[in-house]
Amino acid sequence: MAGQLKDVAADLLEASAADIELARGTARVRGDETAALPIPELARVVHFQAHRLAEDLRYSLEARATFDPPGTFSNACHAAMVVIDPGTCAIRLHRYLVVEDCGVVINPVVVDGQVRGGVTQGVAAALLERVCFDPEGQPVSATLMDYLAPTAAEMCPVDIIHLQTPSRFSETGAKGMGEGGTIGAPAAVLNAINDALSDTDVRFDHIPVLPHQLSAALACAEGPT
Repeated sequence: MAGQLKDVAADLLEASAADIELARGTARVRGDETAALPIPELARVVHFQAHRLAEDLRYSLEARATFDPPGTFSNACHAAMVVIDPGTCAIRLHRYLVVEDCGVVINPVVVDGQVRGGVTQGVAAALLERVCFDPEGQPVSATLMDYLAPTAAEMCPVDIIHLQTPSRFSETGAKGMGEGGTIGAPAAVLNAINDALSDTDVRFDHIPVLPHQLSAALACAEGPT
C-alpha cells in the first residue's frame, strides 16, 4: 500500500516515486515541504478522479490481507445429569456443569452468557429439536409446535468453571467462545440418558431422544407382558 501511495503521489506531484516520503498523514517530495498531498486526497483522486492519473495507476489503491491463526478456538468439558420419569418417560436436566477455556476472559458476563446459550442449543438438539419429512421428502416440521425450541422451563442452572490458557495467536490472549458451549452438550446429554438407563437393555445412539421413543424402546426391551 505504501508503494502504491508513493506512485500515485509521484504522478500527481510530477516527481520520482523514489523521492516521495509518507509522513504525518501526507505524501510529499523529500526536502520540499510545499510539494505535499494528504493521503485521503490521494485516495479520492484514485477512485473518483482517476482520469488525472496514468492508466496503470487508475483504481489501483487497494490492499488485501488475511490472517487465519491456529489454536484460537475454545475448549470445554461437559457433564450432565438427567432424570427420567418412569411413568411418562419425560427426560429433564437435573444438573449441568461446564469447564471451559476460551483463553483470557475479557468480559465474564458475555462469556457466561455464550456458554449457557450454547449449552441450551445443544440440549435442545438432544431432547427437543427434530426435523421430519413425509414420504415425498416434504418437511412436516413446519411450525414451532412441530419443531420444539428450548425455553427456560427446559433448562436447569448451568454451573460454569473457567480455565484461562492464553492464546499465543491473539493480541489479548482470548480465543473464540461459541464452541465451548454448543459442541459438547448433545453428547453429554445423550451419555447421561444412557447412564440413567444402565439397569435396562436400552441404549440410544441418536438424537433427539423423545419420550415416545424412550417408552417404545423400554416396552420392546421388556417384551410382552
